Amino acid sequence: MPEQAAYSIAVVCEADADRRTACALCDRVLCEAVDWIDSEMIDHLRAYHGDRRQGSCLKWTSMKESARARHVVAHGFSRGKPRDPDAAMAEQALKLLATLDPPPDAVILMRDADKLSRRREGFEQARDAQSWRFPVVIGVAHTKRECWILAGYEPRDDAERALLERERKELGFDPRSRAEQLTASEDGAKRDAKRVLRALTGGDHEREETCMKEPPLAVLKQRGAATGLVDYLDEVEARLVPLFDQAAKR
Repeated sequence: MPEQAAYSIAVVCEADADRRTACALCDRVLCEAVDWIDSEMIDHLRAYHGDRRQGSCLKWTSMKESARARHVVAHGFSRGKPRDPDAAMAEQALKLLATLDPPPDAVILMRDADKLSRRREGFEQARDAQSWRFPVVIGVAHTKRECWILAGYEPRDDAERALLERERKELGFDPRSRAEQLTASEDGAKRDAKRVLRALTGGDHEREETCMKEPPLAVLKQRGAATGLVDYLDEVEARLVPLFDQAAKR
């Protein structure tokens, strides 16, 4: 195993649940794509954090306040044209993290798409706004991060198989492979991704984590093609794996 300090990875997201999802999936890719990393050593090789190395993530809501306090701004227009949704906010977050001393080794921007179909394009505009000192990984879940968890749900027993079958009948489709159709924004609605996930896992965070950690990545990619999950996994592989591969060559 190469000897190295842990890489610092700043995570910008809406809530701690989003951080858990983004980080767990990131670890999965790193362990599978880098031949000298396994699940037992990953905690020693990377550290997820928020602003100023405080907290486990930087929330979008608190980011704005921190940016104002340090006079970090990003304009709503780019080259005289309006930006796509959240482009200015994402650029502001990247500028804020760039002021850290030292800056992070990488940044993950994570958010639900909700009903903003071009939110990912906005994040890409922010990433392309300038040459950052760190790789930027984009994760936009369509419509919610719960759709990513559903992609990895595998019934463990007869009781869970019955729960899944009930949801299939209620929805008219398998929520694991067609989660992009869970577009309801009203909490508790039939096609609310949060409701479906609660129905299958009972709101158990540990059960949710198994959905990310146990299924093969190939299964997650196959089922999550339309939810942004594949894009996120590919981004981690393309932008973060090279950091660790480089470390192996030192």
